[in-house]
Amino acid sequence: MKIRKGKIADAEQIASLLLLAMEEIAYEFIGEQNQDKAKIFLKAMILHPESQYTYSNNWIFELDDEIVGLALLYDGALLSKLREPVAAYIQNHFGKTFNPENETQSGEYYIDCIAVSANHQGKGIGSKILEFLKGEYALKQGYTLGLLVDFNNPNAEKLYIREGFKIVGNKKLLGKNLKHLQYHLPPNS
Repeated sequence: MKIRKGKIADAEQIASLLLLAMEEIAYEFIGEQNQDKAKIFLKAMILHPESQYTYSNNWIFELDDEIVGLALLYDGALLSKLREPVAAYIQNHFGKTFNPENETQSGEYYIDCIAVSANHQGKGIGSKILEFLKGEYALKQGYTLGLLVDFNNPNAEKLYIREGFKIVGNKKLLGKNLKHLQYHLPPNS
């Protein structure tokens, strides 16, 4: 499997994968259940260099030159700044105020989204993505990784726990209660 940072040329495929993983959230952001509009919104944010969804915040996972998965993550300390272009776009294009709860904070690299293409799910790619992120961010750089998981998604929670993530509390996002998990290396590792 080839792993690389996202590029501008990947915007369409990144948008499709992000929408696959966060469909209901994207609809909530734009205020309507319109797949085409949600994809246009995501693509615009992927192309914006200072957005939380920007192509350079995405790691791309390829198999035989096909993008089969991605991981979107960024420094939690930058969340407010990274949300500014998102809020502006939503206000300008959908007339909505964008001010969701903070899903991350300073002190963690936040895994905003992990997506695996529909025809490659169930093949262990999600685990490979997590293994890569743990190695790249926790092992090599000493960062704590954070993510949120829906109370109604026990399979995802089991995967994260199996990969060494620990539940550290609960958070709300768009009014929904979610479990907050973190991964970090033990001291002196």
